[in-house]
Amino acid sequence: MTNVIGVNRVDKYLSLKLINMKGALRIGSVSGIKIEVHWTFTLLLIWVAFLEIQKGSELNRILLNEALIFVLFICVVLHELGHALTAKKFGVKTKNILLLPIGGVATLEKMPEKPAQELLIALAGPAVNVLIAVLLLLVVPVRSYFNFDSIVLEEMLYEPTLQNFLFYLFIANVMLVVFNLIPAFPMDGGRVLRALLSFKLGRVTATDIAASIGQGLAFLFFVLGLFFNPFLILIALFIFLGAYGENQMVKQGDLLKGHLVKEATLTNITRLQPDNNLQEVIDILLAGTEKDFVVIENQKIIGILTQKDIIKNVKTPSVLVRDIMQKKFKTVDVSMEIIKVLQIKGKENNDFYPVVENGKLVGAIDTTNISEFILLKTASL
Repeated sequence: MTNVIGVNRVDKYLSLKLINMKGALRIGSVSGIKIEVHWTFTLLLIWVAFLEIQKGSELNRILLNEALIFVLFICVVLHELGHALTAKKFGVKTKNILLLPIGGVATLEKMPEKPAQELLIALAGPAVNVLIAVLLLLVVPVRSYFNFDSIVLEEMLYEPTLQNFLFYLFIANVMLVVFNLIPAFPMDGGRVLRALLSFKLGRVTATDIAASIGQGLAFLFFVLGLFFNPFLILIALFIFLGAYGENQMVKQGDLLKGHLVKEATLTNITRLQPDNNLQEVIDILLAGTEKDFVVIENQKIIGILTQKDIIKNVKTPSVLVRDIMQKKFKTVDVSMEIIKVLQIKGKENNDFYPVVENGKLVGAIDTTNISEFILLKTASL
C-alpha cells in the first residue's frame, strides 16, 4: 500500500493513467475535496477474503480482515487529507482523493516550488498516521504482545478480538509511516528528499536526483513483487512512471520559463462562423490537421468547437455550429507565459485556447503545439 501525492500533468508524458482511470465512485467530500474510490478497490477485498479462505479461516476471522481493510483505508483518506489541507494553506487546491488497491492519491493542482512548503505538505500525510498510531498506543497494550514467544503470540493474534483489531491497526499505521517515508519519488519520502535537496541544489537538479533514486527503488519493488507480493509490482509501476513523469514536467517547466504564448501560437487557423453547419466543419477537419476551432461573429469570439464536440454530433451533420459550440471558454493573451497556459490547462482540463492581443483574435494555442515547441527547444540545446 502506498500514498502518493498526485499532481495534474501538463502533457502526454505527464498523464498518469493509474490515477485518471474511469470507474471511480464518489463517496463524499471534505472541505470541497471529492473523495472517490475506484472499482478495483473491490479486488483487494476479494483477494484478502480468498487468502483467508485458503487458510481455512472462520467467518469471524475473514470479517475481521475485511473490516481492517476498510478502517485502514479511512486512515489512508485522513493521510491524504493531511496533504490536501496543508496544501490548501499555501493556496494549492486539491481536486480529489482517489482510493486504489495500492493506496490513496491526492490530486493537487500543482506542487509548490518553495522547498519549505513542499516539505511540510509531504510530511503532513505521514504525520497523520503518526498521530493515529500514538492514539492507538494509549488504548492498546502493545508491549504485552512482545512478552510472549512467537507460537503463543501467533495463536493470540489469530483470535478475532477488538484488542487484536486495534493492534493490527496500530502496526498498519506504523508501517504506512515507514513505507511512505522511503525516498522513492514521487512518494512522500521522495518528496521530502526533493525538498531537502532543493534548498541547496535547486528544484531541477533535486528532482532529477530524487526521480533517479525513485526509479531505482521501483525496480527493486518490481523484483520483490515477482517473488513475494504482486501488489508491489503495481506500486513499482506507479512509482517508476510517476518519477519519470514529474521529472519531465519539472525539466520542461524550467525550459519554458520566460517564453511567451506568442512564440507557440497557431496563427494559420480556420475561423468558423456560427451559421456554418457541422458537415462543413467535418470537411475542414478531414482536409487539414486542425481538430479544434474558434467561432467568431462580427470579429468577436463567441465560442470554441472541439474535436470532442464534432464527434459527439457527427450523426447530425446539418446541425449548426452555434448549437453545439462551447460558449464558456478562456482566452489567453500573447504576452502570457506558456507555463501559465499549462497551469490553466491543469485546472480546467482543456487543451485548446484562443489567443488574443489587445482583445482581438490572433490565433490559438493547444498542448500539441506546446509539446512541439518544447521538442524544438530541447533539440536546440
